[in-house]
Amino acid sequence: MNVIEPDEQRANARDMWERASTGWGKRADRIRDWGMPVSMAMVDALALQPGQKVLELAAGPGDTGFLAAELIQPGGTLISSDGAEAMVEVARERAAERGLTNVEFKQLELEWIDMETATVDGVLCRWAIMLIVDPEAAAQEIRRVLKPGGRAVFAVWDGPEQNLWATIPNRVMVTRGHAEAPDPRAPGMFALAGSGKLEELLGAAGFTDVIIQPVELARHYEHAADYVAETADVSPIFSGALADQPAEEREAITAEVIAAVQPFTADDGSVTLPGSSLVAVATA
Repeated sequence: MNVIEPDEQRANARDMWERASTGWGKRADRIRDWGMPVSMAMVDALALQPGQKVLELAAGPGDTGFLAAELIQPGGTLISSDGAEAMVEVARERAAERGLTNVEFKQLELEWIDMETATVDGVLCRWAIMLIVDPEAAAQEIRRVLKPGGRAVFAVWDGPEQNLWATIPNRVMVTRGHAEAPDPRAPGMFALAGSGKLEELLGAAGFTDVIIQPVELARHYEHAADYVAETADVSPIFSGALADQPAEEREAITAEVIAAVQPFTADDGSVTLPGSSLVAVATA
């Protein structure tokens, strides 16, 4: 197996998310809606007050941070950021559509946040810290930019068996020989699932009063084909592997994914796939 250097991993990930921004922009309302239980839990955990400054990292379309932006008015500021410039533009457009005027936009990396020390009251980081090369550095950087006593809230994914909506398409790709099984030691969606991993990460970075709660979030689709189409739009790994296949194989992959979600399919053809995220709040 070829060893990919950390800087190359970072460059590959940035390029992947730049390309994925089109699909995330297209599906932004859907992502907002099915992710709302987690977004609400995160914003609630910050206990925000008017006039505060909040940083959202890896904001994607930005909707979690936008909830915070409304709560810190008047006088407060949200900094909505992402490592992918195209994602920042998606968030900028969505903020303009909502008429939000207290939001600044920046391209920022989790592992080296280009901001002064102790400058924000709260940090939001949803479904990102487990994907990067050096989550320890990211946790330390997040604590650095927080004011003493400030809070950070992280969301990571629970285990693969609690999130079959994510694992089914990838399993199909692996069994059909179009992808390799994920390396559990590498950055990835489930890298911080499992007992104690997130607590250990945050504790090592100097955070205190770490509280973690699971948050359930179901994904509903009118038809199984809608699920496959959405996955192709928002999952850069699945979409890349799918696009490389000839039309006949793409049809076979789609049919196999649809068959795999049959246990979650109602009589009317609609599909409901369960999901679970872990939400952690920690104090600097």
